[in-house]
Amino acid sequence: MPALRPAAKGAALLLLAAGLTACSVLAVSGDRTPISDRPTQRPPRQVLLSASQRLDDSGGARVQVVQEGPAGRRGADGTLSWGARDAVELTVTDELGTGRLRGQDGSLELDHPGAAPRTADRGRAESLDPRAAAAPAGSTGWVGGWITGVLSNPGGPAHTMALAGRLTPLGGEQLNGETVAHYRGTASPADYFGAEEGLSPARLTEVLGYYERNGVGALEYDFWVAPGDRLLRVRSTVRGTAGAVVTTTDIAEGAEPAADPSAEPAAGPSGGPSSGAPSGPSGTPSARPAP
Repeated sequence: MPALRPAAKGAALLLLAAGLTACSVLAVSGDRTPISDRPTQRPPRQVLLSASQRLDDSGGARVQVVQEGPAGRRGADGTLSWGARDAVELTVTDELGTGRLRGQDGSLELDHPGAAPRTADRGRAESLDPRAAAAPAGSTGWVGGWITGVLSNPGGPAHTMALAGRLTPLGGEQLNGETVAHYRGTASPADYFGAEEGLSPARLTEVLGYYERNGVGALEYDFWVAPGDRLLRVRSTVRGTAGAVVTTTDIAEGAEPAADPSAEPAAGPSGGPSSGAPSGPSGTPSARPAP
């Protein structure tokens, strides 16, 4: 068979490149090649690191969080900021009803109607969880990370799982009217929390002991990333001896919390996160799922 002439050879290479990228167009961030208008394929780790960095650079986000598990349903809705300004303004629904979780510069206050406000610093945020009162005697107050998770940079899990987990691209899906890439990461608690930045040895021992007592052998995270490395949704699934807990966080980057802590929080999206199909880089602790 005669050798391909340069023009024919170039056409063949372009056809090969198109075939290699066609199956992965939906699972990328939207970068373009110099020779075509097709998105380039990137490893999941690179996509998640870029998405978490973009969200971190935005300095804030509006989040809507829904957690469902054997102990019931919880929710949180509001705004967070990090970096130069550390602030949180959330409406939280838990066993005590609907309350307000506010914070600035590491100080937190959770206020439910008819109950005295409770305060804590970020290091002991879990002491604000109503379930902390029912923790076993001698417990240090860490009861699974619900409060820590809702007030943290939601890009933290993408960063940590990119460093510690086994990542699987699940293709493109429709979410909020656009085609986005869906990735799944899995890791053992030891690998995941061992890679989390800013976690002290004492707190690492405390967290890993909690997961071991609750029979959790693996953490699973799903991430939905839109073109431009925009992280739109994070979902954690944690299976333990008591059953599975699923926590879904919908994210709109760049939102600013109210300047006045006494101001009413801006109205969030109605209802819980849509089903769709289905510490962060700046040092903010990543969301920690609870079994």
